[in-house]
Formats: sequence, structure tokens, C-alpha cells
Amino acid sequence: MEVQQIQELANKLKENVRRVIVGKEEAVELLLTAVIASGHVLLEDVPGTGKTLLAKTLSNSMACSFQRIQFTPDLLPSDLTGINFYNQKEGEFNFRPGPLFANMVLADEINRATPRTQASLLECMEERQISVDGETHILGRPFIVIATQNPIDNQGTFPLPEAQMDRFMLRMKLGYPSENEGVEILKRTTSSEVNQKLNSVVTQQEIVEAQSSYMAVKVHEDLLRYITQIAEATRKHADVSLGVSPRGTQALLRAVQAFAAVRGRNYVLPDDIKYMVPSVLSHRLVFRNRLAQQEGRAEALLQEVLQHVAVPSEDQLESSVK
Repeated sequence: MEVQQIQELANKLKENVRRVIVGKEEAVELLLTAVIASGHVLLEDVPGTGKTLLAKTLSNSMACSFQRIQFTPDLLPSDLTGINFYNQKEGEFNFRPGPLFANMVLADEINRATPRTQASLLECMEERQISVDGETHILGRPFIVIATQNPIDNQGTFPLPEAQMDRFMLRMKLGYPSENEGVEILKRTTSSEVNQKLNSVVTQQEIVEAQSSYMAVKVHEDLLRYITQIAEATRKHADVSLGVSPRGTQALLRAVQAFAAVRGRNYVLPDDIKYMVPSVLSHRLVFRNRLAQQEGRAEALLQEVLQHVAVPSEDQLESSVK
């Protein structure tokens, strides 16, 4: 699949999602970037901002299977992965797949589940497979986990460990709608069109082809060095205990390639990297003083890093577009 075809695919998805979701163009584009790059997304926002609706709308637009899982303290790993049960009629054990066997999985309030259940997501998110009773089951493509957590209410929650956070390609927020968007939401609420079924505009196979093609987007070696220098700057920062890992730099590279493809370019620009850094890297930082791990602190630190790391000049990058 060519880059122009990936852009056309993304534009069709944006237009279809816009029929249901009011505004949030930037969030939709980031989510599409993660889908093209086969990355998982962590949505941190208050309830009622449209997180579930956005994930379900995008899944329906791609003709993909969708499962929503409400995470609670009593949720078990087998409730996600599935179980082997004894079939008395056939006289043998059969595997009953869990909700993770879907193309798009919404893990709602993921931090309300126990660490044991959270850990059951590690294998499927990283390796796209699930092991149950010694047998490995390969997950279909695409496979995207969209997890949500409420950044305000911390009672009865289990914070995600660093290893789990590192599995998410992007962390993003939807935020509250503007006044005009709020009015449009109310108009649609009273409209009969709100209950109409949303048709898919791209096939599951087209998404898989896009996921296999976006890495053809060219990235100049100086930009690879730029990404590495940003990561090293976070590791050396006085306020940071754990900086960006190699997995984080790989995620940033994949994200900027997919973002360039969504924008219709077969090459990456420095501005692409600057744009994606907050969403891809902010949740991978661990501060020495945990009290400093507050809302917006990681994003502010990354902006500080971007100001100090030298950006490759245009002359250096000329060969990347040839």
C-alpha cells in the first residue's frame, strides 16, 4: 500500500468518525496514527468525555470486532484471556476465548484491576499472543488495546507499573468540548440520526496492509540521532529517575512514520517528532520525587528538553526526501 493510499484510508476514517464524534480532530488523528502503527493507547480523562464512543466508532468504521471490558478489583486474568473447560459431551477440554480475542479492546478503568490482572495484558500487548495452560494462541490483526483511567479519582485503584505503561505507544486526552461543540452534541442527542447504524468505510484487510506498509516512510539518519538525543536528555535530567527506554524510542520512530503517512508524506520531518514527543514519551518518565509526578509535569519537562536538543538543519535532511 502506497503512502497516498494510507492517507486516503485515514481521511475516510476521519470523515466517518466525524459523523458521530463532535470535534476532537487532533485526538482522532493521534488514535489513527496509533492504529496504523499497531500501537496501544492510554486515554486519561474524566468520565463522560466520549472515550468508549470514540473507540467503538473507530472499530465500526474499520469493520473490526470490538470488546469493552470493565476492569474491577475482582476481575481475574482468565476473565480476559479465556479458559479451558471440560466438554462432557465430547469428553475433552475445549478452549473458550476471552474478550481479548478481538481486533479492538477497550480496557475501561484499567487501574481498578489488581496487578495480577493488569499483568495478564503484558504478553498480548507486546507479542500479540496469549498463553493459556501452556498453549499459545496467536491474536488476529489488527489488535489494538485502548485503556482508560480516571486521573482524578485514586481511591480503590492500583497504579500501572512502569513496565505496563511502557507498552502503550500513546497517552492522550480528549478533554471537555468547547461551547459550540457542546451545543452540537446536544443537537445530535435529540436527532433521530443518532441511532442510525454507522457503516464501515475500510476493510479489516486494508488496515492490516497499512500496518505493513507505513514503515516504508523514510527517516533520515540525523532524525534517528535526534530521537536518540531526546531520549538521552531525559535520562540525564536531574529530576528524572527513569528516562525514556529503547522501547520508547522505537515507539516514537514508529509513531512519527505512521503520522507522516497519515499526513500523506513518505518522509519524516523534525516537526513530526516534536509533535509526537509529548504523547509518546510523557508516560514513560519516572521522577525522582514522586510528588513531582503531577499533571502536566512530564509534558513541561519534554518541552524543556526539545528546546535544548539541537534540531537537524534543513540542509542535513535534503537527502531524506530524494
